[in-house]
Amino acid sequence: MTYKYDSAAFRDVFESRFTFIAGFWRNTHRYAERLALRDTDQGRDWTYAELGADVRRVAAGLAAHGVRSGDVVTFQLYNSAEFALLYLASQHLGAIASPINFRFSSGETAHVLDDSSPRVYVYDASLAAVADEALRMSTHVPALTLSSDDFGILLRHGSLDGEGHPGTAWDETIRLYTSGTTGMPKGVSLPAAAEVLTAHDVIMHFPLEPQDRTLNMTPWFHRGGISPGGPNAVFYAGAAAVTARSFDPSAVLDMVSEHRLTFLIGAPTNLAMLTAHQEERPRDLSSLRGLVTMGAPLEREACLRYQQVLTPRIFNGYGTTEMFWNTFLRPSDLPEHAGSAGRACTDDDVRVVRVTEDGPGDPDDLVAKDGSATGEVIMRSLKSGYAYVNNEREQALKFRDGWLYSGDLGTWDAQEYVTIVGRKDDMIISGGENVHPVQVEEVLNEHPQVTDSIVVGLPDERWGQIVVAYIQTATRDLTPQELDKHAKAHPMLADYKRPRRYRFVDTLPRTATGKKMHYVIRAGLTDPAEVAALRTP
Repeated sequence: MTYKYDSAAFRDVFESRFTFIAGFWRNTHRYAERLALRDTDQGRDWTYAELGADVRRVAAGLAAHGVRSGDVVTFQLYNSAEFALLYLASQHLGAIASPINFRFSSGETAHVLDDSSPRVYVYDASLAAVADEALRMSTHVPALTLSSDDFGILLRHGSLDGEGHPGTAWDETIRLYTSGTTGMPKGVSLPAAAEVLTAHDVIMHFPLEPQDRTLNMTPWFHRGGISPGGPNAVFYAGAAAVTARSFDPSAVLDMVSEHRLTFLIGAPTNLAMLTAHQEERPRDLSSLRGLVTMGAPLEREACLRYQQVLTPRIFNGYGTTEMFWNTFLRPSDLPEHAGSAGRACTDDDVRVVRVTEDGPGDPDDLVAKDGSATGEVIMRSLKSGYAYVNNEREQALKFRDGWLYSGDLGTWDAQEYVTIVGRKDDMIISGGENVHPVQVEEVLNEHPQVTDSIVVGLPDERWGQIVVAYIQTATRDLTPQELDKHAKAHPMLADYKRPRRYRFVDTLPRTATGKKMHYVIRAGLTDPAEVAALRTP
């Protein structure tokens, strides 16, 4: 009789146990006495056993307020113990954890509340004004709205025993929000299996070990915040996450010495500030096993300086909210390949394909691997959920045959090192945050003295880019101060999207069909005289 393998038993175990929360619960007894979480703002530590106990208590509190499997728990929090507890407790109940940007305006927050219809909405106490206005603007009313000052309410309902909801690897467990083509946030759905594979990717590429202590210098609500050095990979590996409410380079360097941190994760701008402060007042950084950056390429000269001052072991990841990172630049790649985004991650496929005007290019129509031919960077990865919340149109535009079309333009060489050279659209990335010009332009154009506007990014040493607005107006009385006041008061514009420089012009560059040409404005800003003509509010 010919043997034929039956995969039913494997499929059953995979589907029922290949979940992130199952991995966390393993560590609560495997590493019971090991440090899991240190909240430096609260001055409090949790071992894995203690963290598990509080997760059960928060889960009981959520359940007491009606949270069930499939419900959404939205939280607008800084990096903190409360963030970690909600992330874990939601998944324990089979609910969907949805951390959102604490920099969102009230209008953007209202959009998210209506888009996801969360059962629970928790916000940082400092965001009370934004949260109150968002709740007034939204049509959806969460069953429970809670300030972080009242978080203790969720800890007063005893403990939820047992292993929680019997979820599967296919269930949506986390929902992150990123900017869409209109500038309004769009929800990215991720299943449990994608969360596990994301954690595996970090564990494999650092590598991250149970003995590590990490600090992510960027907000956890990002995919690059929650995954490397945040609750995802750290709690799955059995390592320790150390939190800081906000980034202060001097304080971070002190924390490396005090807490014996092994990995710091952040943007290249974070590294630049760390380097300057370390040169000014050196600290003991001997515990560091690596610095991991994301969001922008590492320039060669800057990289050499970081390696000399901070640590020789510098990594750089490139990717998206949808798929996490898909290329990785390792210390062995530096400094020769500094400036590139590295090569595809171990389990991922990355290609650079020809750009067409009719939609996504063919995934097999590759540009030459010569380091100069430009195309769109596309990725295929099991770290993606391949879905947007209530947004089938955007989903169809971004995903095709298992590939994500990133909108980034890049080159690759014979060794498949990818270098990002720009974007198909005009997205601005300021301080690691996406700013879509259309949204800002719409806000500016509501001012009665503005005829039209073009918003672009101006390169900036600290923020990567700052938002710059070219204003077409028929009056000579309009000032940057008045427009800045208008932008600050607008409920649909987060503060980080507010223009920092203005230029008043009689006309804006347009194509023959009337489309605004952002690239003409960007090209003009390479002229120092043009930059000098910009006016600050």
